[in-house]
Amino acid sequence: VNSLLYLHLGSETLLPACFCFNLDVTSQLFCPAERYALCQLSLLLSLQINPSDATLAEQVPEILIPWGSIASKGDGTLRRVKRDWVIPPINVPENSRGQFPEDLVRIRSDRDKNRMLRYSVTGPGADQPPTGIFIINSISGQLSVTKPLDREHISNFHLRAHAVDMNGNQVENPIDVIINVIDQNDNRPEFLHNVFNGSVPEGSKPGTFVMTVTAVDKDDPKTANGMVRYKILSQSPMSPSSSMFTINNRTGDIITMAAGLDREKVPQYTLILQATDMEGNPMYGLSNTATAVIRITDVNDNPPEFTADRFFGEVHENRVNVIVANLTVTDKDQPHTQAWSTIYRIISGDPTGRFAISTDPASNEGWLTIVKPVDFEQSRSFTLNVQAENEAPLAPGIQLSRQSTTVVSVHVLDVNESPEFSPNPKSIKLEEGLPAGTHLTTFTAQDPDRFMRQTIRYSKVSDPANWLKIDSVKGEISTTAVLDRESPFLRNDYYNATFIAFDDANPPASGTGTLQIFLMDINDNAPHVFPPEVEMCETPDPNAINITASDSDLRPNAGPFAFELANRPQDYKTPLNESLDSIGALASGIYQVPIMITDSGHLPMSKKSFLKVKVCPCDHHGDCVDMERIMAMGLGTGAIIGILLCIILLLVLVLLSVMWMKRRDKERQAKQLLIDPEDDVRDNILKYDEEGGGEEDQDYDLSQLQQPDALEAECIKVGIRRLDERPLHHDHQYPLRSAAPHPGDIGDFIHEGMQAADNDPTAPPYDSLLVFDYEGSGSSAGSLSSLHSSSCGDQDYDYLGDWGPRFRKLADLYGGGHD
Repeated sequence: VNSLLYLHLGSETLLPACFCFNLDVTSQLFCPAERYALCQLSLLLSLQINPSDATLAEQVPEILIPWGSIASKGDGTLRRVKRDWVIPPINVPENSRGQFPEDLVRIRSDRDKNRMLRYSVTGPGADQPPTGIFIINSISGQLSVTKPLDREHISNFHLRAHAVDMNGNQVENPIDVIINVIDQNDNRPEFLHNVFNGSVPEGSKPGTFVMTVTAVDKDDPKTANGMVRYKILSQSPMSPSSSMFTINNRTGDIITMAAGLDREKVPQYTLILQATDMEGNPMYGLSNTATAVIRITDVNDNPPEFTADRFFGEVHENRVNVIVANLTVTDKDQPHTQAWSTIYRIISGDPTGRFAISTDPASNEGWLTIVKPVDFEQSRSFTLNVQAENEAPLAPGIQLSRQSTTVVSVHVLDVNESPEFSPNPKSIKLEEGLPAGTHLTTFTAQDPDRFMRQTIRYSKVSDPANWLKIDSVKGEISTTAVLDRESPFLRNDYYNATFIAFDDANPPASGTGTLQIFLMDINDNAPHVFPPEVEMCETPDPNAINITASDSDLRPNAGPFAFELANRPQDYKTPLNESLDSIGALASGIYQVPIMITDSGHLPMSKKSFLKVKVCPCDHHGDCVDMERIMAMGLGTGAIIGILLCIILLLVLVLLSVMWMKRRDKERQAKQLLIDPEDDVRDNILKYDEEGGGEEDQDYDLSQLQQPDALEAECIKVGIRRLDERPLHHDHQYPLRSAAPHPGDIGDFIHEGMQAADNDPTAPPYDSLLVFDYEGSGSSAGSLSSLHSSSCGDQDYDYLGDWGPRFRKLADLYGGGHD
C-alpha cells in the first residue's frame, strides 16, 4: 500500500510527505532505508522545522510506521520508537477445505516482554452475530477461523483486537483487524426467466432489435468469476436460414441477422440460449441455459383475394334490406386483425346507390344487400364491380392483386304489384246541395305490372256519410245522397272517402286511394234567433234587450240579419234592428215573442223564431230577482198536468202496497187460529219455518199449553207470548178486564187483538205463534197469561187513560167503566 500525505500550512504549496507501507502476502512489513530517508527529508522540508525552535518541534505529530515512530526530542533531534502493534488486512479464500480451526495471523504486542498480556477480538464474526467464526488464543494472540467462509454471504469482516494485562488494564489501544474473503467461482450464472418471450414484425431487416435476455452471477463481478457471456446454442425451425438471429455476448441483446421473416411460413422461432462465467471460457467457466420464444407479428403483406371471378344473386322487386349474394375472400394474414378484416366497395354498376355490402366479422364474408327497391319494369338485372381491401393499409411494396376485384350479377324477379291511384289523394271542389245521382269524377288506378295482362276492379272502403258510389269497372264516382257542407262528417269543409283497386292475379294485389271533396257553401240554411232565452225587467226603464241570430251558412249567406216582429198584419210589421223594446211596463212572467229573421244571402232565406222572454223585477243594478217564482209561473199547463199524474200514480202504488201487506198479515193470523179441533196443540211442540233462527228459538215454555185450572180464575190477561220471544226490555203490563165479553163478539175480539199486535212494538215477528185467551162464559181454557200476578183485582187502571184514546177504552174495560 502506497500512501501519500499532503500537508498544507498557511499559503505554502502542497508538498508530499511520503509514508511507505508495503505489505506482502506473509504480512511482513518492510521499507528500504533509502526511501525512508527520502521521506524523512521531504517531511522536514515541507514542515520547515527549525531544530532550534522547540515549540515547532513539539507540533510534529506521531507517525506510525511498521517498525516504530518518529518523535522529537527535547534538543530538536528526532528519535525512532519500535512498535509491533500493527495488523495489516488479512485475505482468506472462501470455501476452504483445510483443517479447522485454521490459523490466520498472530497478534502480539512488544510490551509482553516485561509482563504477561491477554489478547481478545470483538466484532461481527467473533462475539457478535454470526458468532464463533473467528477465535483468538488469549495467551499467544493467534487468530483462527473455525469454518469455511462464503463471500456471497459476507464479503469481509471488521474485527478489533485488544491487549490487557493480567489485571485487566489496557496496555495497547484497540487495533482494527480487516479480514477479506477472497472470491472463488462457485456460482453458475442464473437467467432471470426460464423462458423469454419476444416478438418482431415479419419482413424485418437484418439488425432489427428483438429482445434482451439477462443472467446474473453471484460471484464477484470485478473478477472473471462473475463476468458472464451469452451465446445461442440452437434455433428452431432453421428456416429460411439457420442463423436468423444473433445475440450480443456481453449485453444479451437479440437482433435479427438475416432477412426473410415471414409469419405466414414460420409464425414463431425458439432459441436455446447459454450464459457462461469466466468471461465465457468453456473450459473453466460455469454455464446455464434458457429458452427464448420469438413470435413473428403480422403485417399486411397479403391482400384479400376473392374465391371466384364472378358471383350471382337475385332479388324480388320492391324488396329492401334482404341479402342478395354472399361474397367470400381469402387472406393469409393473421385472422381477426386489421390486416385480415376486409372492406368491400362497389366501384361501378350502381350509380343510384341501391346496393350495399357489409362484412361478417366472424367469417370475413361480404353480404350484398339491397337498400333501395328496384323495379322489374325498369331494370331486370344489375352488374356490379366489387373491390376488397383490408382495414389496415398494405405494407410498403405490396400491391392489390387481380383477385382483389370481382363481378356480381344481380337478377331482378318480377312480382305482382299493387295498383296505384294517381294522384293520391285526389282533390275536387263542388258546391253543396248536389242531388243524388250526380257524376262527380273518375278515380282510377294503374297497374305497374306492364308485362302482365290483368284487369282492375274498384270498390268503396270508407264513406262516412254514405254519399258516394264508384263504378267497379270504370272507376266513375257519383252521389247517392245530397252533399251537405254542414254535415258533422266534414273537417274544415273537406269530405274524405277511401276507395280500393285490386287486380285479378293469384293472389290479387290491391291499393287504396283517397278522394277529398271540398264543398262550397250555398244559402241553404235559414237563420234562427240566438240565444233562445233572454231576461227583461218589468219596469219601463231599462226595458230593452239585444238579440242576434245564428246561421249555419258562411258569409255572404249569413249575416247581417234583418229582424221583425211576426204575427202582425203586413202593414204593421215592425223592424227591430237587433234590439227589442217593451212598450210600457210588463207584468212578471214568461213571454213567447215570434221574430222573423232574414239572412243576407243570394236568394235570402227567412225563418220565424220564438224568443223566450222572462220578465222579472229588477234591482237597482238592473239584475233580475225572484227568479224561482217566475220559473214556477213559466210552467205550462201540460207540465202541471204531468206532475199531478205522477203524484197520483205514486199514491196509488203506495196504497196498493199497504193493502197487500194487510192481506198477507190476515192470512197468516187466520192460519194460526183456524186449527182443526182434532189437532190439539196442547202438550205438543210445533215447529214452523225458521228464517235465520237458532237453538234459542226452540226453547218453548210448555207450561203455557197446560190446563190453566191451577191459576187464579180472576187473573185473565191478554197478549200472551212465548217465553223465548220476550224482548230484553220490560214487558208492558196488560191490565185485566173485569168481565168477559159476550160470546158473539169473538170476531171483534180477534180483530182487536190483531190490531194490538200490529201496533205493539214488542210483538213477536209475523212467523211466530200468537195465542189469545177466550174469556167467554164457560171457557175451559182459563187464563193463559205468563204474568203470574199475586193479585189482580186490586190494580188501578186509570193511568191508561193518559196514554191516548186507544188505552182509554182499555181503562174503561178493566177499571169497570162503560164502553
